[in-house]
Amino acid sequence: MSHDLEQMKQSAIAFYKTAYLGEPAKAVERYVGDEYIQHNPLVGDGKQAFIDYFEEMARDYPEKDIEFVRAIAQGDLVSLHTLQTWPENVQYVTMDFFRFDSNGKIVEHWDAIQEVPAETKNGNTMY
Repeated sequence: MSHDLEQMKQSAIAFYKTAYLGEPAKAVERYVGDEYIQHNPLVGDGKQAFIDYFEEMARDYPEKDIEFVRAIAQGDLVSLHTLQTWPENVQYVTMDFFRFDSNGKIVEHWDAIQEVPAETKNGNTMY
């Protein structure tokens, strides 16, 4: 089975952006398959736990924003590299991995997040 890698990248971005900007139920309805396995230790497993987490985030931090720096797809996986801006201009870089099922729906998620430091020893950005 081959996957449409470009479509998967677009779906992962749309899923993340829709949930992050305050409509997680819509994101799940459109982009998630029959199951949703979560590996972020701060979020419960399953669709409803994902919705609950992102609804709380939208309520508590409505002014946050996200920029998608790059998307990479291989096999049944998509990786997103993002720059998030939170209140008081606190910035985070995230790297998310999404696994897709044979129907092109997201069924599993892993991520890592790191605050962007004010200075770096190498002078390079994290994005």
